[in-house]
Amino acid sequence: MAVHLLTGAGSGIGAALARRLLDRGDEIIVLARDVGRAREIAATLPGAGTLVGDLANPGRLSWALSKQHLPDRIDALVHVAGIVDLGPVADLPATLWEQQLAVNLVAPAELTRLMLPVLRVSRGQVVFVNSGAGLHAHAGWSAYAASKHGLKALADSLRAEEAEHGIRVTSVYPGRTATPMQARVHQQEGTEYEPERFIDPESVATTILAALDLPRDADITDVTVRPGA
Repeated sequence: MAVHLLTGAGSGIGAALARRLLDRGDEIIVLARDVGRAREIAATLPGAGTLVGDLANPGRLSWALSKQHLPDRIDALVHVAGIVDLGPVADLPATLWEQQLAVNLVAPAELTRLMLPVLRVSRGQVVFVNSGAGLHAHAGWSAYAASKHGLKALADSLRAEEAEHGIRVTSVYPGRTATPMQARVHQQEGTEYEPERFIDPESVATTILAALDLPRDADITDVTVRPGA
């Protein structure tokens, strides 16, 4: 039975992936920002284990996890959690830059660092759910895109560093996906949200599963998922 540690499993892509993994008999552990949120997620994902750690405060992750029982084995660490706040560079305050960089980039780096010892033992895999914004930045998306461009750099460096330990690293770049984050984006853009126009989270989950299940003679390093015609 494979063991997966997921962030962002409370909704959207993360929730879809968590359900699929549980349904096929894998073990999952979800990281939640606080005890209350951990209970909420566990109630929607029967059988899932939980850990508590606030991605908005990556400097405290090591301390938080040191107070909890960590799994002896992790086969995959899947980073799905993220936040977005749009705005032109001229108007975006430093606090919104700091929050997005913390959750979208620094926390994945720190959580990966903390989990590397067990991932090395299992010759596991790290999956970063990035974004189309991690490849192309548009007006109003500077802070979010910067965090996601940084996430690509993190993945590329990690892949080169950990190849000797047999760790596979995959970046997934979904286009606009019908998630609560996308609803927030439309609210910020002042446009009507029509989820049927966008990628179903299940489709992105299917892509992630393909990367996780790929035989060890091959490696999916980067994959872009776009809305269908």
